Amino acid sequence: MKNIIKKATALATIASANLSLAVNNAFGASNYENPAAAGAEAARANGMPAILLGTDGAFTRITNTVLYAVGLIAVIMLVLGGFKYIISGGDSKKVDSAKNTILYAIIGLIIAVFAYAIVNFVIGAIGSVSE
Repeated sequence: MKNIIKKATALATIASANLSLAVNNAFGASNYENPAAAGAEAARANGMPAILLGTDGAFTRITNTVLYAVGLIAVIMLVLGGFKYIISGGDSKKVDSAKNTILYAIIGLIIAVFAYAIVNFVIGAIGSVSE
């Protein structure tokens, strides 16, 4: 009995989804030939680029912003490590902590620069292929 109810529920769900799509197409709710494009256009905010990839795409803007933020945090941590090193007063634990902060900040900065280069290379390659 439970199996029959599960199958009936699944069938009713499929039927209602198909019915709603048929009604949507019958009344011409979309001016686009591709319903997915209509949904993407409806979800696009004001000022948001219409393309996702390429030099002006949304993906490029988002990744560049995140990578700039990571780079900024790495520079701030580098300055903080230098400040910790200056005020350590010769205490070996504080000096080691400051050196580790500086080391990890430099590693983070190098990773951010390489990530920026790799992401922009890949986006450029994908953008040139898709256009």
